[in-house]
Amino acid sequence: MTESTAPARCCMPSGGGTAALAVPPPLPSPRAGAAGGDDGMVLLPGGEFLMGTEDAEGFPGDGEGPVRPVRLKAFRIDTRAVTNGRFAAFVADTGYRTEAERIGWSYVFASFLPAALRRGAPRPGRTPWWCGVEGAAWNRPEGPGSDVGERGDHPVVHISWNDAAAYAAWAGKRLPTEAEWEYAARGGLEQARYPWGDELDPAGEYRCNIWRGTFPARNTAADGHRGTAPVDAFEPNGFGLYNVSGNVWEWCADWWTTDHPAERPLVDPAGPAAGTDKVIRGGSHMCHRSYCNRYRVAARTANTPDSSSGHSGFRCAADA
Repeated sequence: MTESTAPARCCMPSGGGTAALAVPPPLPSPRAGAAGGDDGMVLLPGGEFLMGTEDAEGFPGDGEGPVRPVRLKAFRIDTRAVTNGRFAAFVADTGYRTEAERIGWSYVFASFLPAALRRGAPRPGRTPWWCGVEGAAWNRPEGPGSDVGERGDHPVVHISWNDAAAYAAWAGKRLPTEAEWEYAARGGLEQARYPWGDELDPAGEYRCNIWRGTFPARNTAADGHRGTAPVDAFEPNGFGLYNVSGNVWEWCADWWTTDHPAERPLVDPAGPAAGTDKVIRGGSHMCHRSYCNRYRVAARTANTPDSSSGHSGFRCAADA
C-alpha cells in the first residue's frame, strides 16, 4: 500500500458530503480566554518512544509497523474526549452546524434504531450493521426523537474531521498528530498492547468500553455499556488519559499513509502534506476481537474528513 491507498472501510463507514458541500466553512475564531488555557489538559514532556507494532494480533496492511523510534517535543493533550456538554457550548457560542447537520444524515448502528427508522434505511455493503439515518447528528445521535439530555458527559459523536478541527480552533487548541496521540495513549509503557499492559481484562477487570459478546448480533454490555460511556469511565492510563482504548474513535491531524519515512528517529512527524483520508485512532464501543481489535494502542485506520458516524469523536492537543 502507499499513501494514496485508502484503508479498508471495516471500522468506520465512509460517507458525507464534501462534493455536495463544496468546502467546509471557515474555522471559527478562538473563544475569549481560550489561548493558553489548560482546560482539562495534561502537559506531557515528550522525548523518544517506540511507535507502532509488529504484534501478531495487528494488521500489517494498516501500516502499524515497523516499530520505529519517534522523538516529540513537549505538548499538552486533553485527558478526556470532548463531551456533548462541551460541544454544545461551542455550538451555542458560534452557531456552528456540523457536516452531518448540513448534509442531513449520518450513520447509526442498526440495533440502536427503532424499527421504523431501521426499515428501508440505506446500508453500506461491507458494513450492513450501519444505517444512513436522516436527521442523525451530534445532538440526535440515534436520529429523530433521540437527544443527549442524559449524556452530557459522554463523548460527542457524529463528528467529522472538519467538525473536530472547527471545535479545536474555537477552543484555542488543535488536533493531536498521530504520533502525539500514540505517545499519550501509551501512558509511558513501552510497546504494551493496551494503555494498561498486554492483557485485555487483567484479573477479569474490564478496562475499556468495547463490544462484549458476538459481533454484530449480541452485545452483553458486560463492561457496563452498550453504547458510549462517560468520558472518564474506567481507570486512566499512566499519563492520566481516559478511554484511549474503545468508547469512540478519535480523529488525528495527519493525512493517512502506510509509507513511514526511513529517518530514525522521526522528529515530530506530522504525516503527509496531503491525502484523501485522515487518521483515526483508539477503536470504539463497537470493536470486537473477532472482527476489529483496533482498540490496541498501535492500531490505526482512517476515513474521509467529511465522514461521521455514531462512534466517531475526538480530543484536542496544544503546544506546550
